[in-house]
Amino acid sequence: MEITEALAWATGRRNGVLITLRRDGRAQSSDIAYAVIGDTLKISVTHDRAKTRNIARDGRVILHITNPAAYSYVSIDATAELSDVATAPDDGAVDELIEVYRAVAGEHDDWDEYRRAMVADGRCVIRLTPNSVTGMING
Repeated sequence: MEITEALAWATGRRNGVLITLRRDGRAQSSDIAYAVIGDTLKISVTHDRAKTRNIARDGRVILHITNPAAYSYVSIDATAELSDVATAPDDGAVDELIEVYRAVAGEHDDWDEYRRAMVADGRCVIRLTPNSVTGMING
C-alpha cells in the first residue's frame, strides 16, 4: 500500500490508536483524534501526557486506524515531532491547534475562549510524518 492511498483513506476518519514507546521499550497505546493536513497527521495533546513524554524521548510511532465494519485498516509507521507548547493565546502553537481543531471538528463557538483553554491546558500538536504503511482497505 502506498502512503498517499493510506492518507486518502485516513482523511475520511478522525479516530485512531497512537502507539508510542515507553522508556523500557514496551508499547503504549492511546486512543486519539487526528487530522490529516497535507502529508502530515496532526494530534492535539497536553504536554504532560505519557504519549507526549514518550515521543519527546523517541519519535518512532505507529498510528493504527480501523474501520471494523468493512474489515479495513491502515497502520502508519511514522516519525513524530512535537510543536511548542501553547504559552499565549496568540502564539503559533495555538494557531496550529486551531488548524487541527477545525480539521477534526469544524468551527468553535468561541475562539477566544478556545485560545485561553489551550494555554491553560498546556497543549501542543504531535506532527506525524509517515514513513511506511501496511493495511487493507475494502471498499
